[in-house]
Formats: sequence, C-alpha cells, structure tokens
Amino acid sequence: MASSGSTLLLTLLLAVGLLFFLRAASKDRTTTVEVRSSRPALEVLPALISWLEQRGWRAAGGDPERRHLVYRAAVASSPALALLLSLLGSVGAACLGLVLRQLWPLLSWWPLLLALLGPLAGVLYRRRAQREEAVELRLISHDSATGSAVKLRAHRDELIALELELGPQLGLFSDANLLASPI
Repeated sequence: MASSGSTLLLTLLLAVGLLFFLRAASKDRTTTVEVRSSRPALEVLPALISWLEQRGWRAAGGDPERRHLVYRAAVASSPALALLLSLLGSVGAACLGLVLRQLWPLLSWWPLLLALLGPLAGVLYRRRAQREEAVELRLISHDSATGSAVKLRAHRDELIALELELGPQLGLFSDANLLASPI
C-alpha cells in the first residue's frame, strides 16, 4: 500500500507537470527590442514591411506623427504539439486510473476511463495558442549620419526570425539578448 501511495503521488506530480507545460506552451512571449542599422530608415523600413507582409502580417494602422506602425496576424497552434499533448494526457490519465484501481480495487476498471480525458490537453492547448498577435514598429531615429533605430514589439520568435533573416542583409544589430537567452 505504501508503494501505491508514492506511485499515486508521482502520478499526480506528472499531471501537475503536464498542466504547467500546457500553460507554458501557450504563454504570450511578447518582447520589446531596439534594433539599429547603419543604413538609412528609407532603406530599412521598406525591407521590414516587405518581410512582414511576406510572412502573412497585414497592416492594422499606426500613427504617422509618432512614426508608429502596427501589423497583425492570426497565429495558429501546432497540430503536432496538440497531438503530443493529447497523447501525454491520455497516457497520464490512464496511469492515474491504474493507480486508483490498485489503491481501491472496489472501483473495478472504471478509473481507466480517465484516459478519455487526455485529449482535453490538446484541445486546451489549441484554444489558448490560437490568437491574434501584433508587431509594432516605431522609428526612433532616422539620422543619415548615424543610421536608423527601430523599436520593435512582437512575439519573441518573430523577433529572432527577423534578426536572423534580415540582420545580415540590412546590417541590423541589437543587444543580442534574444539569441542568447534560452526562453
């Protein structure tokens, strides 16, 4: 009975871990970064706008007086991750059902029906991960002698892709914290 109790505790800890993983997988990772270039703003901004439009972002307004642009796009969830989370949820719920069956044999095999709750993990992930996100660009400086500086506010992955793809082409550089930090 003592080993079943510890197995129950470990199984419940795994369930808590799955919940935290679900929460982290759909967490908003919006970040603000200042990107500089030695090139003039008339070269940098059209390239940024073109790159965003190629990736499916659409113009959603802005404020010309503040030199501020906003782009929006619907972000889809990963079907593979939803499937993996459903599978993990089903296996974990089945394990919990087996432990409950072992602790209370009078329940017969009814606790194994908990495995049917597993796909809820994938459904929850898909529901939370699908959302509309924004990329905000604000021109900070556009001096022809010193180059240009743009403040970007977007999802962290989008900023990393921008820095990797357009960085060498436009001579973009930032403090490089995006590429150095693991999360």
